[in-house]
Amino acid sequence: MANDVAVRYGLTDGIVAIDGPSGAGKSTFAAELVRALADRGRSSVLISTDDYATWDDPASWWPELERDLIRAFERRHDYFYRPRIWVDGRPEIGPETWIRWQPLLIIEGVTSARRSSAHRFAHRFWLDGPSSDDRLARTVARDGEADRDHLVAWQQFEEGWFAIDGTRDRCEVLEAE
Repeated sequence: MANDVAVRYGLTDGIVAIDGPSGAGKSTFAAELVRALADRGRSSVLISTDDYATWDDPASWWPELERDLIRAFERRHDYFYRPRIWVDGRPEIGPETWIRWQPLLIIEGVTSARRSSAHRFAHRFWLDGPSSDDRLARTVARDGEADRDHLVAWQQFEEGWFAIDGTRDRCEVLEAE
């Protein structure tokens, strides 16, 4: 699917959002897309909303991402951000991560194609993934049984977010292979 998207949409520059519910395969697809673009000689930077979101703050951190990444990208400057690191199950702001400007910025994760910034994006993609139960099983397998309650609450949050924001409606829906 990533090869097809790289070719069909002619991704060369701008900001691309990859959104959808947790466990849908966004991170895997985004990494495959970066590889497919690189195979075609197209440089990109991949940022995950997981570098900002926390259990207690699933969405209101967006102004920080916009300030640190989107505005600098639009000015065509190298930029830095401070991704969250988890220490003893608690998020802390991590050290600066410097990023060399590339013509394509890919932001993947829940809320990445949000209405408030959608006009700034060259492309917005959506992955549905499997059923809610299967997606929960995937995320628990990935993050661990200890996070199950958080992941259930996260699924409830994102369901409400997507309904109010109308995210899927403004995205190109990608069918899983």
